[in-house]
Amino acid sequence: MDGFEPPAATDIRGLARALVDRTVAARERMRQDPFGNPALDMALAISRMIDDGALATADLAALIRTLRDDAYAGRARRLAAYVGGVDLSSSTGAMAAIAWRLASGDAATFRAETERTRFSAVFTAHPTFSMPAEVGRELALMASGAPPRPSRKSHRPQKPTLLDEFEQAVDAIQAGRDAIDRLTEHLLGAARVRFPDEWTGFVPKPVTLASWVGYDTDGRTDINWWDTIRLRLQMKAMQLERLASQVQGIAAARELHDRLKTALRTVEAQCAACPTGAAAEPEVVAAFAAILIERREEALVSVAPLLPMFEQAIVASDGDQQMRLVVARASLVSHGLSLAHSQFRLNASQLHNALRQLAGLDDAVGDAARRRAMLAGINGALDRLEPAGVDFGALLSESSSAVRLMMTLAQIVKHIDADSPVRFHIAETENGYTLLCALWLARLFGIDDRIEISPLFETAEALERGSRVLDEALRSRHFRDYLTRTGTLALEFGYSDSGRYVGQLAASYMIERQRLKIAETLTRHGVADVEVVFFDTHGESIGRGAHPDALLDRLKFLNPTRARKELARAGLTVREESAFQGGDGYLLFGSEALALASVARIAEHVFDEDARPEASRLPPDPVYADPDFAADFFGAICAAMEELVEDPGYAALLGAFGPALLDPTGSRPSARQVDGMGGPAVIRHPRELRAIPNNAILQQLGWCANTIQGLGSALSRHPQSFAELMAKSPRFRRAMDFAAHALKHSDLDVLRAIVASLDPSSWLNRAEHEADPKQREALIRVSAALERLGISSSAAAMLRKIQVDHLALKGVWSDAPSMAAEELLLHAIRLALVERIWLLAIEIPSFAPKSGLTHDMAVARILRLDVTEPLKMLEAIFPAKPDRAAELDYHEPKGFRTAGGYEREHRELFQPMAELFALVREVSAAVGHSVGAFG
Repeated sequence: MDGFEPPAATDIRGLARALVDRTVAARERMRQDPFGNPALDMALAISRMIDDGALATADLAALIRTLRDDAYAGRARRLAAYVGGVDLSSSTGAMAAIAWRLASGDAATFRAETERTRFSAVFTAHPTFSMPAEVGRELALMASGAPPRPSRKSHRPQKPTLLDEFEQAVDAIQAGRDAIDRLTEHLLGAARVRFPDEWTGFVPKPVTLASWVGYDTDGRTDINWWDTIRLRLQMKAMQLERLASQVQGIAAARELHDRLKTALRTVEAQCAACPTGAAAEPEVVAAFAAILIERREEALVSVAPLLPMFEQAIVASDGDQQMRLVVARASLVSHGLSLAHSQFRLNASQLHNALRQLAGLDDAVGDAARRRAMLAGINGALDRLEPAGVDFGALLSESSSAVRLMMTLAQIVKHIDADSPVRFHIAETENGYTLLCALWLARLFGIDDRIEISPLFETAEALERGSRVLDEALRSRHFRDYLTRTGTLALEFGYSDSGRYVGQLAASYMIERQRLKIAETLTRHGVADVEVVFFDTHGESIGRGAHPDALLDRLKFLNPTRARKELARAGLTVREESAFQGGDGYLLFGSEALALASVARIAEHVFDEDARPEASRLPPDPVYADPDFAADFFGAICAAMEELVEDPGYAALLGAFGPALLDPTGSRPSARQVDGMGGPAVIRHPRELRAIPNNAILQQLGWCANTIQGLGSALSRHPQSFAELMAKSPRFRRAMDFAAHALKHSDLDVLRAIVASLDPSSWLNRAEHEADPKQREALIRVSAALERLGISSSAAAMLRKIQVDHLALKGVWSDAPSMAAEELLLHAIRLALVERIWLLAIEIPSFAPKSGLTHDMAVARILRLDVTEPLKMLEAIFPAKPDRAAELDYHEPKGFRTAGGYEREHRELFQPMAELFALVREVSAAVGHSVGAFG
């Protein structure tokens, strides 16, 4: 190892430091060596330490845990900085400053500024639960100033259940509601001083919370309609309990408190009666319907009966008790009869299928030539539509997922909360026909005035023609009338699929452009007095559109100041919504300090004076001065990313063993399809992977292609503009922050090492330099197995494409960030672990095909790191213990017996492979902490 003398394995901290130093030295030594690779060098060095007995599996586990804990601590520090600091007085001071500024005018202006919801934080449950819940809680506490807890054996996630997701979301929502109440207190405190005769009449609600946990059925089969209703009832119960605790002990609010407690007890009884499990028996559903419907008034279905009680109690109180009541009333009005507003989602194809069956419409959606006929057909169906009733018997027997979901919403509106509008997101919306289908179905069940129909623009095609989709819908008088009645147009923009197909930087530009085009479309159709909701469903990762450096930058990146001013000048009233997804997103509300800081930053953003249409304090952003530059720059990124996505080598690399690097972090599988007997499907195109695992695999492969691919091509077209825009354009600089963060977690040597490990010739080269005949033969056999896998040549060609673009990037951005040595070392350790697994795999003894598994198939699956299931099958094929029947007394001399069990194979092959694979996944958890988010 070039004179490297590692410390004793018992000194794990010293070993970690020595290996990091060795990694730094390898980088420096190979900087001038065109054939050197520090990732491969370190992987080989670690393998030799294992061969020499200097590093046992237990030592490797301790080493990985040490590096992981360091990354974990670093993540906690970055989380605290991300929200702008976790000092409570600083966060409340920021809220107070906003409140006093807003109260500096007259009462009417203050009311107009604070009584309109400007921002909603939406808690979603995508598969980003990338660590155990307790690890996430400890991370949030560390970020908030708590001392580190003792090291845990593992940070690997466990596949969450729906209840796990719900409980984690509720914890975050409760903390968020507490923080919003603090903001409300500051707003009302300033109003009490400035407007002493009017302040008790104010109902501030600039920031609200929403959730789709338990309501998002796109791609999920684990959420039944009764699960959705039960969770919605629980959200109602928690809101009632929260309100009751807020007014408890106030003499003037005794009647109000008693009414809230009565409603709470009733809702709890309704929850208890709601069906559970995988199936619902009709008798159970009938009993549930009885208590839900017969006691609906007792449980409250509207806030209206509570408001006069609040008014009377407020008038009869003073001082702190009066403030508590006014804050609680704002809490009720802003969120209705739920801890958070409800958002539902399903796929466009599900709607199309429902309308084909119910309305007899032939939905040749992909045929542009038939688009006009389709739109005429759905408009005619809307003309003829007669509303239908809904009962739980109909819901129980309905087989169509779209119809079932709309029936569920109808029952929620009738029997749980008649006030609060419900968001209805439609994934993969690419035409106006889809929106009219949703309107038809909502009108069928009489709830079209309570549903906010929201298309999701996420695919490359949808981002290109989102405004045309809206234009198609607005040509229908039914859709225009619907908008007039509801007063809301909700639009969802997705960053995961869009980012992985066209690149994150290009996606953000396309989304900003679509928003301005949508404003023009609304003006052209004469749509006025409608609030437009822009919901950004990014995640916490750069791979999903979240700014990496600061929450305030993230909010400005998603909705740039210039775009906000342009929309305001166009006369649009805009509400922003932003996703906080899964375990990663919930961290921003993971403690009192984090939630308070997050709400303070959101308030600073929504009340930013620079975003007002008349504001002129900021100099013009030069990136907007030349529209052709932006179109060309981001267009070049888009073109390069689209080319990479279509490259067979890209799919081969993603699918080689990338999915196996990830533990399940949600309810949906990583791949969109699975082969029958041969294990996970071979990925032929990135679309066969879901977006979040796709992005997470790139992070684990050490190359964030969805953020940086094409940037070199774009920069090389405008080398002179780069430095100027970085210095003078906030919009451009925030986009480059994405690239900078991606480069901090990308290293071409890591990717090159992975491609080399898949190359049969590299194993033959190693065999050529191996003195031990047995080891040489093993290397040759791995080479032959990789040859049969057939990934190498296409992956190598794809690597050259990435390398060319990266060289162009470095030619312009010479001081671009690079991966830290600690993270490079983690990749090297994992590469050494993978190679050990492969070397063990080719030692598996031959066996006759059993349960659909052959010897070659077992080896091939393990080469793709599909380890767990093949090992279970191999352990059955090669039992560790002899058959117990052979040891019994059969009352005559013992006859010939074949060999006993396969204890050696278990001890030397199967058990070590399982242990090494567990460490592979532990490294993935450590890399995730280094990156700071999943996917």
